Amino acid sequence: MTDITNTPAAEHEAQLGDYFALLKPRVMQLVVFTAVVGMLAAPVSVHPIVGFASILFVAIGAGASGALNMWWDADIDSVMRRTSKRPIPAGKVQPGEALALGVALSGLSVMMLALSANLLAAGMLLFTILFYAVVYSMWLKRATPQNIVIGGAAGAFPPVIGWIIATGSFSVEAWLMFALIFMWTPPHFWALALFMRSDYDDANVPMLTVTHGRPSTRRHILAYTVLLAVLAVGTGFTAIGGYIYLSFAIVLNALFLIGAYRIWQRDEEMAEGDNYLVERKFFRLSLYYLFLHFGAILIEATLRPYGLGGW
Repeated sequence: MTDITNTPAAEHEAQLGDYFALLKPRVMQLVVFTAVVGMLAAPVSVHPIVGFASILFVAIGAGASGALNMWWDADIDSVMRRTSKRPIPAGKVQPGEALALGVALSGLSVMMLALSANLLAAGMLLFTILFYAVVYSMWLKRATPQNIVIGGAAGAFPPVIGWIIATGSFSVEAWLMFALIFMWTPPHFWALALFMRSDYDDANVPMLTVTHGRPSTRRHILAYTVLLAVLAVGTGFTAIGGYIYLSFAIVLNALFLIGAYRIWQRDEEMAEGDNYLVERKFFRLSLYYLFLHFGAILIEATLRPYGLGGW
């Protein structure tokens, strides 16, 4: 937990860019993209102005989650090399400012989404913010090696929210998109943990690499990738899939399985010998993996009204 009283004073007056960095703009991009796909893949059309406004409020909600996460995690962010330059540990923004920003944007985003879309979408956005800020950040992240597995749900809700914006209800297709992100998250972050080496040890975060060791982490990456591949390819035969999506899914998951298998084959001596080259390549591929799968769903949704998408 962040100790506000022991945080050093800001080195200089905070700039607009420092506050924007609190919102985790890179994560926000993925949230916006998957929410848009969820909305456009739904069988109900949305007025462009309503859709734009609703997605904007989802983005603001995602940013609120990021600010609350950075407020809570400022102590461990200052220890980890990957996060030490974030606004709070760098002394650019005070913890209290991040907390106030996160709370204010949370309230604004939920209220405005209720007005622009519907109460169910707003409720799901509120649940997502609380899940990420409270369940994941304040509890799971420091309590269990299953932090990424369970906490990954927070990043998987945006396409469900997008679908609800359009339809006002849940559906199997929305939860399939949720499952894609949910199953992708563990191998994505575990690959990062393998080559970030001591960051999680130094911060005393019980990542799988810390609690169960690197060989176990490699086995878990392979196991989750196999399950993910089955899910991803199987989605191609559902209402949001089609021959275009299936073509993407087969190629991407073949590459992902090959990468996971190579990671499983290696030990630490081999990995250190080439500076975790295989693990880094797998992590980079994972960044494209999700974008391309959802991009394929978007293509299918765009072509379907013209009789070109789907089956």
